[in-house]
Amino acid sequence: MLTGDLPRLQRMRRIWGALPSPPRCKLCNAPFAGPGGILMRAIAYGPSPLHRRLCKWCIRSVHKHPGGAEIEISVLFVDVRGSTAIAERMLPEEFSRLMARFYGAAAGVIDERDGIVDKFLGDGAVALFIPGFAGNDHAADAIAAARGLLEQTGNDGPEPWIPVGVGVHTGRSFVGTVGEGDARDFTALGDAVNTAARLTGLAQAGEILISAEAATAGGFETTGLERRTLELRGREQSIDAWVARART
Repeated sequence: MLTGDLPRLQRMRRIWGALPSPPRCKLCNAPFAGPGGILMRAIAYGPSPLHRRLCKWCIRSVHKHPGGAEIEISVLFVDVRGSTAIAERMLPEEFSRLMARFYGAAAGVIDERDGIVDKFLGDGAVALFIPGFAGNDHAADAIAAARGLLEQTGNDGPEPWIPVGVGVHTGRSFVGTVGEGDARDFTALGDAVNTAARLTGLAQAGEILISAEAATAGGFETTGLERRTLELRGREQSIDAWVARART
């Protein structure tokens, strides 16, 4: 399921893909809008309240058959730079509206590139690009989403409406359900996730730090880009990363 090689899932994706219209379940391709969306809701395939880009049937399947697998994925972290200082200059309600706008922009860009918003983290977001959802070009999708995030937040110019830094890494991770009972979630764990988080912490406003692994996996053109060798907190080995921006 996670690699996209499950025959039953492939058949479902072809069948539901013939019905209009997007947005769709990231896993089974069930439509959420248009005539197809009406049909899907009638047979309990509508959007899940637990994860807006997965249908109720897929969420039930995940919970019914807990577990996961170690696979290669691409992970994107985006973080608002200087959020504490921004909040200090604004009324709480104004800051809440600003963050809501940021969350909406991030979700839209990530959805467009077939990523899954894993979670929002106060002043940031985590997105997973899993082969079974995004295809084999998941690394290229993650990098394109990172650039799209800079554009949507105005970080492609001199005056962003909210300053953000982004990190992208590709590596092996455990993907699946974690937790027990009601405290269960579908997520990713492991060094690949931690590395992406650490990269983001070192990215300046308007920067994307793309690990060498992500750049290679995504066929990213690095000619003319700055290359940094970074020591990441909590990680013994250094990592090489390319510095990209929205328009480079």
